[in-house]
Amino acid sequence: MREILLAAGAESRGGRCLPPLLGPDAPRVCSVDRELRSAIPRRPAVVVPMTLGRDPDLAGVAAQALRWAARDRDAGDLLLARPLADTGHLVGWLRAAVVHAKLTAASAVLLVAPAIGPEPDAELFKIARLVRQFTPVRWVEVALSGGDPDVDEGVERCRLLGAEEVVLVPASFVPAPTRPGTRTAGPLLGRASLATLIHRRAMEAEHRWSGHRDDGLAEPMPHTHTHEETHSHVG
Repeated sequence: MREILLAAGAESRGGRCLPPLLGPDAPRVCSVDRELRSAIPRRPAVVVPMTLGRDPDLAGVAAQALRWAARDRDAGDLLLARPLADTGHLVGWLRAAVVHAKLTAASAVLLVAPAIGPEPDAELFKIARLVRQFTPVRWVEVALSGGDPDVDEGVERCRLLGAEEVVLVPASFVPAPTRPGTRTAGPLLGRASLATLIHRRAMEAEHRWSGHRDDGLAEPMPHTHTHEETHSHVG
């Protein structure tokens, strides 16, 4: 039985915002930049990069750590799964969260996520546009914790646009903050759904190795988004 390790990055604050997954086979959470290399066990293991699509370098950093650890290991001992999700999944989950929030015509949605860097932050604005395109809400704005615009600026912008209600929706694993006079939505993925998706990624990696002898550790190709990928919502 392979051990499952979760490589966590900025979207979960190094894993601190991932919910604990209980049970005898519960995955171990490791910050990709501080803990992963030392946490790789001697037993066979599979690493799942815990990104929702805004941390495209996470899988590459995890692969580098695994290649280093695999130097004196049997082939197939260490596997890298594909990332937990991409921006297409994220758009779909955000749309579902917006619908679940039961908004009125005077409501605005404020997507909140940690600032990561210029390109990942710009990606969140694109995601907001796609969420607005396919949901019955007039305003979908963005706030970046630790970035620009911050949460207070985002709430103020929504009100200046004319919103009578502002609903803060997390666009990462980090819970959305609370602000006076606003509503805050819960996590995009419940604990059971998250555990199911993690184990699905681990099983996919196992099948890829057993069927194609692909351990996932090759240097990743530069990531580009396609129209088809952006509108894919399934696991």
